Amino acid sequence: MEKQRSAFIAIVGKPNVGKSTILNQLVGEKIAIVSKKPQTTRTRIMGVLTQGEDQLVFLDTPGLLKPKNSLGDYMVKSVTTAVDGVDACLLVAEAGAPVAKADEELMARFRKGRVPAVLAINKIDKLQDKTPLMAQIAAYSQRFSFQAVVPVSAQNGDGMDELLAELKHLAQPGGWLFEEDTLTDQPERVLASELVREKALRLLEQEIPHGVAAVTEIMREQGDMLELHVTIYCEKSNHKAIIIGKSGAMLKKIGTLARQDLERFFGCKVNLQLWVKVKEDWRQRPETLQSLGFSERNLEI
Repeated sequence: MEKQRSAFIAIVGKPNVGKSTILNQLVGEKIAIVSKKPQTTRTRIMGVLTQGEDQLVFLDTPGLLKPKNSLGDYMVKSVTTAVDGVDACLLVAEAGAPVAKADEELMARFRKGRVPAVLAINKIDKLQDKTPLMAQIAAYSQRFSFQAVVPVSAQNGDGMDELLAELKHLAQPGGWLFEEDTLTDQPERVLASELVREKALRLLEQEIPHGVAAVTEIMREQGDMLELHVTIYCEKSNHKAIIIGKSGAMLKKIGTLARQDLERFFGCKVNLQLWVKVKEDWRQRPETLQSLGFSERNLEI
């Protein structure tokens, strides 16, 4: 117990820089969904890594953008409360990009709260010429005194061991916060619905705006099989038709891909049933957000 060390670390940055992919790489399991759409992550997702005497508790947060609706307000609050309530932060930036305004705001928050932080410059595999990295590192380092700056590719794993080693330096003595086998605080129902939402976002990238949510209505064991009933919510009737597709083809494709991930995660056969329902302007309605799980209670650390 005396040797055990731990740290709460918020993973922050602007949208679409790879925060969720980094979280999945660090904990070694897919607990956060990933797509090319910005702000795929809508609330905080906790991932726990316990190695040796160190336990790192990561909070994956939505990308920081100016909110456009009630859902956006919730997402921004989830970021700011995370930064204010953790031991340290991991700021993720995209390789070759200028310092983002969102990152300026986050670094100012680090300074104000005296929060130690590590900078991960992600997607280095997409840079043919690595020389801009030095200028980028200098630009960030001039604005905040990071504990370490680590170029990485979360996609192929380059630099991730070095990043983990730096993050372990942030852990402090005082015992662990969770049991050794804890992976996430996400209920299995939420993980199931999020995997369905990920497939919908990926397959409908051009056709459907960001207004898609998914909720697991039923989750029960049937012998050696897991039965899941998941409802996909959209904002308009024509969106519902697109999600279902001609003769149900698109919904079947979403279900097939989601079931493959679900069976890998749960380690058993999955009977996945999908429905599509319309909730008009759900992102603008606080009471609807509450019913879909976007509760301020979920923001408490």
